[in-house]
Amino acid sequence: MPYITRPLRQSDYKKIPTSCPIVIDNGGSNFRIGWAGEYDPRLTFRNVVQRPRHKTTGETVTIVGDHDPALMRYFDCTRSSYRSAFDSNVVYQFEIMEYILDYGFERMGVDGSQVEHPVLVTECACNPVQSRSKMAELLFESYGVPSLAFGVDAAFSYKYNQDLGLCNNDGLAICSGFSTSHVIPFVGGEPIFEACCRTNVGGYHVTDYLKQLLSLKYPNHISSITWEKVEELKMEHCYVAPDYASEARIFQKEEKEAEEKIRCWQLPWVPPIEESPSEGEIARKAAIKEKQGQRLREMAAAKRYSRITELENELQGLEFLLQQLENVEEDDVPSFLVETGYGSKQEIESAVVKVTQSLRKAKGEQVEIEEKLEPSTAEKFPLINVPDNMLSPEQLKEKKKQLFLKTTSEGRQRAKQKRFEEEQQRERQNQQDEEKRLENPELYLEQLRAKHRELSEKVEQRKRLKTNGCRTNGNQNFSGGVGRGERLNAAQKERMRLLTTAAFDRGKGEDTFGVRDEDWQLYKLMSKDNDDDDEGQDEDEAELARIMSRLQDIDPTFVAKPESSSFQPVAEIPRYRPLTREDFQIILGVERFRCPEILFQPNMIGIDQAGLDEMAGISIRRLPSPANGVEERITSSILMTGGSCLFPGMVERLEAGIRKIRPFESPIRVVRASDPVLDAWRGAAAYAVATQFSYQTFSRQDYYEKGEDWLRRYRLSYTV
Repeated sequence: MPYITRPLRQSDYKKIPTSCPIVIDNGGSNFRIGWAGEYDPRLTFRNVVQRPRHKTTGETVTIVGDHDPALMRYFDCTRSSYRSAFDSNVVYQFEIMEYILDYGFERMGVDGSQVEHPVLVTECACNPVQSRSKMAELLFESYGVPSLAFGVDAAFSYKYNQDLGLCNNDGLAICSGFSTSHVIPFVGGEPIFEACCRTNVGGYHVTDYLKQLLSLKYPNHISSITWEKVEELKMEHCYVAPDYASEARIFQKEEKEAEEKIRCWQLPWVPPIEESPSEGEIARKAAIKEKQGQRLREMAAAKRYSRITELENELQGLEFLLQQLENVEEDDVPSFLVETGYGSKQEIESAVVKVTQSLRKAKGEQVEIEEKLEPSTAEKFPLINVPDNMLSPEQLKEKKKQLFLKTTSEGRQRAKQKRFEEEQQRERQNQQDEEKRLENPELYLEQLRAKHRELSEKVEQRKRLKTNGCRTNGNQNFSGGVGRGERLNAAQKERMRLLTTAAFDRGKGEDTFGVRDEDWQLYKLMSKDNDDDDEGQDEDEAELARIMSRLQDIDPTFVAKPESSSFQPVAEIPRYRPLTREDFQIILGVERFRCPEILFQPNMIGIDQAGLDEMAGISIRRLPSPANGVEERITSSILMTGGSCLFPGMVERLEAGIRKIRPFESPIRVVRASDPVLDAWRGAAAYAVATQFSYQTFSRQDYYEKGEDWLRRYRLSYTV
């Protein structure tokens, strides 16, 4: 329901004669007030009160009915809510009712608190005498009205449409209002309240149910799903299904007919403006990137220059130490070396070689390792090149010892060279990676993450296969067993077969395995690892460790997975998806007919009461000793009134429901009121101008003399 501005104050109050009654339709949703005999009410506003505080002064104000959003921005409404004077359809909060009557009379143009006109007030069917008494007390004592009358809104609507020729003298009024629904039978033009029926379901419950469904379906847009907007969507898009189960199956099967019945509510959405950067912006970003790269290069160059200077100074110091050592006499060499911290001249020369290599590496020169033996190698191992037939047994033993020492020294030298080459390779790779990172940091980081994911999956898959034994070896074996035979590949199974055969052959007698040469060939064959599946495993794990270390250095968001969870799948973090127009759409599908269905099936929202069609049958059965043919006359004139009767398909559904509970070929005619919302006030306004109206009211003097007991017996006669 849209917001409505404050209604204008009427200026013709003093021009209306005091004999003209004021007609008030006191509904649970809207309050309507006007003059008797007119076609439309003068004022219509929501029958609610709100008491917010002013943001500046802190003063509490009372706001009745609808309000202007431009005005409400000056008030703090967070601690105040709308309050109604009704409990279901009965007035029980007369303090709030007084605010509403004050506002209504003031807008009608009443000066002061005295109302000099008779008043006709509508009420619900079978209104409790306590509520009627309090209303009479409020109007007589607070406003000083001369006379007062009460009438049922549904009865006024029925009589007004009877004058229009839409319904007969005998009939049935089905009034579905804001919070309740009533069924009142009419016989001879008068309502039979003893046979009326009521259920506590109305338009409020339909709106509330629709709001709940939309809030659960679209929790991100709860702030947009306000009561006023949901009320507007209900009146614009909801309808009553001829057959609820069949209509639900249409949406369940997602047929084309269901797509045609779907409605879309587009929320405010501003598409993101994707402007391509200008040439100046591109040049500015390139300049910033180049400046950052130049700064990194200058820092690396300064660090390299400092390292080179440090190594050059160290090399000069070592060369100067060697020059001084040449001038020192042989007897003074030990004392001289003690002061320098070196143990021998060879140690100083070895330090010179290391510093020289480090200096060349820092300058970017190719480092060459000269694979030559020390000058004293021939002196240390003099027997290596001497033939064995020229040596004595003691010299042969010494030759073997020298050969072993030489081989060990050469192996150590080759291992050292290999380590040096690997270190150089790693440094070159790190240098290339650093150059790539400086060129495009984002692309380099993305490639590094992709390579990390690829290697991680590869290593985990290999470990998983080794643990679970899911190897195919040409045969599709997906049993997932963990037995020893299933964990072995073809090469391992062949080695096990050879070992079993050899053990079986040797087990027949004396264990002579190893005596023959072919036994050792078999041993070599069994000990040789020919498992092709494990090739490259160490290289992959080493590369994975290097990439993880690199990511930890340059990516602060990277978190290495613990070893214990290497076999467990890790859920990927959902990537950000820009919001589109569809994300700000609220689709009304099955909700269009599901919400009004509670008028016929209240148990859908937990209310164990009868629906409108069933209430009609109950009310007809409650008629006291009906004469012949009265039921047929009543079902031939069924009038639907009230705001909840405006849903499309209501007449057809109600007629089909009543036909199911009536005898075969019973005459049934259901019509909708000319205006289900205003016909109650119009009927009351037409009734108040009749000459017999003055005899249907009771004066203020009657109220003071007869009191509440007279109100208990008071009953308006609608046949005037």
